[in-house]
Amino acid sequence: MGDKKEGINRRSFLKAGIATLAAATAVPGLLYAGRFQADSLQVWSCGGLAEAFGEANSLYEQRNGIKINYTGAFAAALGKSLIGGAVTEVFAGRVLQLAKTLRSDNKMLYFKPLCFTEYVLVTPRGNPAGIQSVQDLAKPGVKVILPLGASPPGGDAVMGILKKANIDQAVLKNMIEKESCVIKMMPSIIKGEAAASIVERRLTTHTAFAGKVEVISIPEALFPPGPQTFTIGVMKYAKDRVLADDYVNFICSDEAQAIFGRHGFIPASSEKGRTLIEKLGVKDV
Repeated sequence: MGDKKEGINRRSFLKAGIATLAAATAVPGLLYAGRFQADSLQVWSCGGLAEAFGEANSLYEQRNGIKINYTGAFAAALGKSLIGGAVTEVFAGRVLQLAKTLRSDNKMLYFKPLCFTEYVLVTPRGNPAGIQSVQDLAKPGVKVILPLGASPPGGDAVMGILKKANIDQAVLKNMIEKESCVIKMMPSIIKGEAAASIVERRLTTHTAFAGKVEVISIPEALFPPGPQTFTIGVMKYAKDRVLADDYVNFICSDEAQAIFGRHGFIPASSEKGRTLIEKLGVKDV
């Protein structure tokens, strides 16, 4: 009788376990709910990363049952506010020096390399002006639109490329419009109102612009090093350190890094990314 009763209890236990597992797998994130004390995480990043973070955050939320409260805004504005005392739990910032400053001010606990940006020439489809290199922007009569009015480091980076190529003054003479926003500028290129512009490759993957412009590489030697680098770090204000660490580890995983690659960035985990980490010294020391 005892053996029979024990068998019934064992079957009941197994049935209950299977039912619990089925319920957990039916509700995204339920299996992981006990891992974290908090049920949400505040994440800030520079606005250029917004599309990639949107996709990565959705995946993390679905798997972990955690709400990611995400804000993307101008790099300079976010950096200034954080240094001034604003609070977030995870920050993905542009320009390595900003991450180092937040670390030295004891506002950020640590940071990791996230991704890198690269600059390209864009022309209307068919490249009617026959642009082949950045030097062609300096040819007399070539109509150029440049985002020189964009908030730092956007406009400054483009100007830095022109200065390194020693064509800044000639190109400025060809500039028909000084735009303050790359998103607003791209339709003018698509419509053929200008022959070319310089943008970050990420813009060419944007839903509104993908496949609508020709893309021409610019030599990496012309890139200003500062704006190339994006990092991600946990701030000292993280309410649940385990959750914040887990999220950062996910964003730095090969799976999430592939999302950033699809959005026009060079993932830090890629071979090219690892080379840039060493070249630009993107290390938390």
